[in-house]
Amino acid sequence: MLLRFIPDNTKIPFMRARKFVLAFSFITSLICLALLFTKGLNYGVDFKGGTVMEVQSKIAVADIAKLRENLSDVSNTVEVQEFGAPNIALIRLGDAKTGTNIAEQVKTKIGEDYSVRRVETVGARVSGELIQSSAIAVAIATFLILIYLWFRFEWQYAVGAILATMHDIILTLGFYSLTGIEFNLTSIAALLTILGYSLNDTVVVYDRIREMLRRFKKLALSEVIDYSINSTLSRTINTSITTMLALCALVFLGGDVIYSFSSAMLFGVIVGTYSSICVASPLLMPFNLRSEQVQASVVDNS
Repeated sequence: MLLRFIPDNTKIPFMRARKFVLAFSFITSLICLALLFTKGLNYGVDFKGGTVMEVQSKIAVADIAKLRENLSDVSNTVEVQEFGAPNIALIRLGDAKTGTNIAEQVKTKIGEDYSVRRVETVGARVSGELIQSSAIAVAIATFLILIYLWFRFEWQYAVGAILATMHDIILTLGFYSLTGIEFNLTSIAALLTILGYSLNDTVVVYDRIREMLRRFKKLALSEVIDYSINSTLSRTINTSITTMLALCALVFLGGDVIYSFSSAMLFGVIVGTYSSICVASPLLMPFNLRSEQVQASVVDNS
């Protein structure tokens, strides 16, 4: 192989730093939860309800300040920002102050200097249903993962994997809250994708740990875990780097339409790689994987 990010036969003592790493992960998770409860998420029209309009200036650069001023009497909530190019603006509006169609009011206010490229409207009832459906989707996915891992491995592995993936989801939500990136339906797709990606990496490491537990029955659990992580490290890093290269292209070249999805995915892949190496495996240490019950299960499955 011409390019190697990780040399063969690495012997990094991951378990020596497990207490520091787990403490760091716990603290960052608490910080992210605090951000979610204090600052919250920048909900998009999918979850907040209202109208989103994308307009393009026919003359030159879009005058954001003038647009915001002209639309102030259309709705109680008006947000205007540049969107992808200097001559394109994205307008977010809450409920109309009058009963007239809000999109028609905007077209009247902005005049002939702007053309409307798209209009999206979501009612308050629909947005509430979307929030509920999204939460149910994430909960069902997490529950099915728990059931799968319970049958695929033992319950200790299922608990470790769920804690690691929840760590990734919490950090990604904290990323959304800290950066203020719009949280919409594509963000839910990003969270579910991150959940699956992180789980895939974790299962690879867990499968190697179980294999090594069968092969080296007299080695300490920490040594088995270190060996297992190092033996899968090259695969994990190579997969993550190639995925991140593709996501970097989406983040920097994909435009604002998919920025919420691609930026969260890039952050999630980084966090998911970290958690599968440094969080998921150390979480197995408190469990007595060499207990008689687990050893009997290993013998039966072999």
